[in-house]
Amino acid sequence: MNRFLKHWRLSGRGEAFRAHVVAYADDFVILSRGHAAEALAWTKAVMAKLGLTINESKTSLKNARRERFTFLGFSFGPHHPYNPSPRMYLYMSASPSKKSVQRLKAKVGELLVPSNTDPWPEVRDDLNRTLRGWSNYFNLGSPVAAFRSVDHYVRERVQAFLARRHKVAGRGTRRFTWDVIHQDRGVLCLERLPRSAPLWAS
Repeated sequence: MNRFLKHWRLSGRGEAFRAHVVAYADDFVILSRGHAAEALAWTKAVMAKLGLTINESKTSLKNARRERFTFLGFSFGPHHPYNPSPRMYLYMSASPSKKSVQRLKAKVGELLVPSNTDPWPEVRDDLNRTLRGWSNYFNLGSPVAAFRSVDHYVRERVQAFLARRHKVAGRGTRRFTWDVIHQDRGVLCLERLPRSAPLWAS
């Protein structure tokens, strides 16, 4: 990747394609104004010369003004922000991708299985570490909808987990309310965590 990036820079591809490369390890995105197809063809040719292969299943052309794309677990593109006013507008931002949310929910589900007999404080601490680490990574951009989805899922799983443990009939929604789960039982609520200022781009 270093050789590719150096060749990109020295050959003036940024100016030629009106583009920037955003890279992290071996993952990268090329942001181009009007020359995306040319940039992709050039990249494939150079990668072949370097003995590298692009992952075709993860490679595509997107119109970022109209379509969203995923990079490093974030989904980028036009966004309808959460707004309590009736006026809705579009802006460019990033949010946790659907796969990132699904992976987190899978981890939560694996932790809150019936076979987990650890004391509740240990279960809660493991759960909170998972939630806090994930939320710290995705705390930029516009994660409100994803955080709300995760919170709802966590509450459902915690209610069912505690209902089984305490032999409560049903799913435990009456006994283990929002206040009980997040205040008495100490489970983090992602929507209530302090956030840094959102990064918006037009």
